Amino acid sequence: MEILKVENLVKTYDDGENKVNAVDGISFSVNQGEFIAIVGASGSGKSTLLHLIGGVDRPTSGSIVVGGKDISKMDNDKLAIFRRRQIGIVYQFYNLIPILTVEENITLPCDLDGSSVNEEKLNDILTSFGLKARRKHLPNELSGGQQQRTSIARALINTPALILADEPTGNLDSKSTEEIMSILKMSNKAYNQTIIMITHNLEIAKQADRIITIQDGRILREA
Repeated sequence: MEILKVENLVKTYDDGENKVNAVDGISFSVNQGEFIAIVGASGSGKSTLLHLIGGVDRPTSGSIVVGGKDISKMDNDKLAIFRRRQIGIVYQFYNLIPILTVEENITLPCDLDGSSVNEEKLNDILTSFGLKARRKHLPNELSGGQQQRTSIARALINTPALILADEPTGNLDSKSTEEIMSILKMSNKAYNQTIIMITHNLEIAKQADRIITIQDGRILREA
């Protein structure tokens, strides 16, 4: 089942003198349960593309359909609600709230949405991610790998349509990188979770189901 369809997507930045198409007519689709890696050099447009898909930025033209809904046509209020419920974002630098425990950080999306926490799923995630013994710890009491696992768990808790991972291993050592990739692949298989990951590391990208290479704001190739 198709969960994401991007059609003729364009994002133009205008500094008053020059117009730059950071994303230049990109079209592709993703099926539910796929693990997609997007790769490209710095400045290729991959991060802009991810932000557009996540509703963090608005396209100049084109459409982004997530779960049958065109988010590019939503007003700001509807988009904020949709993003909170249907898009889980994992950042390179974790973005955890320092005064909240592991458990509180994970369940934060539920609290912000005013929805109840699925305790069974929470406990399953804490166990699967090796965080059960750390559930009452603060972020500064965790390793980098544990913090990123918490970030991924937070993205999963609301069962979103998409998880968008922006260089999720970029701040980690090789051992923690292996752990995080194992967690992402487990999440993809165990929860049938659709994941779109940006990375500059081709060896990491090869662990995904499909690789989309971006160059100068356009898709260079898919493999």
